[in-house]
Amino acid sequence: MPEWVVVLLALAAAVTSALGIVIRQRATLEIPQDEGVSATMFKKLLRNRLWWAGTAVAASGYGFQALALTWGSLILVAPLLVSALLFALPMSARLAHRRVTTHDWVWALVLTFGLAIFLTIARVQPGNYQPPPAVWILATALCVAVVAACVIGGARTEGRNRALLIATAVGVLFGVVSVLTKVTVQRLNEEGPLATLLVPAPYLVLILGVAATLLQQSAFHAGALQASVPTMLVLEPLVAVSLGVIVLGEALAVSDPVKIGLLAVAVGAMGAATIALGRDEGAFEEMLEAEMAKRESQT
Repeated sequence: MPEWVVVLLALAAAVTSALGIVIRQRATLEIPQDEGVSATMFKKLLRNRLWWAGTAVAASGYGFQALALTWGSLILVAPLLVSALLFALPMSARLAHRRVTTHDWVWALVLTFGLAIFLTIARVQPGNYQPPPAVWILATALCVAVVAACVIGGARTEGRNRALLIATAVGVLFGVVSVLTKVTVQRLNEEGPLATLLVPAPYLVLILGVAATLLQQSAFHAGALQASVPTMLVLEPLVAVSLGVIVLGEALAVSDPVKIGLLAVAVGAMGAATIALGRDEGAFEEMLEAEMAKRESQT
């Protein structure tokens, strides 16, 4: 499959994921702060039509991501997903009846140029998508330990600390889901549906995907979105690419020092722009929450 098709599928995943995030964030505005990271919050969300609409859109985004990973590597696809910010910010601004600032457009251009340089230079060496069990067990144990520690810590704290801890767990989980998705679609291509159903990867995708989605709502609900949004968006591709290299053996097939330097600059620019835009996206959401809280107090 041509690389440009993989890129288009990854960008489609970014657009739909951004829309899903914005819609689901709106669904949490009606839930009191003291019900974060609780069964009560999840029950209310499950009865919320807006949340289900956002979840359906986000699920379509995951479908595009899975298709992109069917023909593309984690090293190529995962970084493209941060472009969701290019779409989430104007969507949020429109819903909040605000304009996207010049500051945001500058960082959007930085992110766009970083992605363009990355796509122009990056060439990927495929990995081994059936790694030894010992490698999987070690990687899984480390990720589970990090996620469990973050969730437990988040449940015992409030405000910014809770948001950061839960967002960290979400970023790690979605990164792992990306890796498991790549393993699943690769096995489906090579060995067919029956052989794919005999391995744990597809079931783990479902379980961890649901857990990550619910925890993401807790991170949104905890507030401090200027911290939690960039944390999620930076960690997801970082974890996915790291596991792709360490566990699956993917690598960049680039040896020219100049190109390696340009790649480093591009990745650095993408990271900086993601953090800056994520904070501004969080700021839009927090202003919307404050306005809604003010209106409710006046009624």
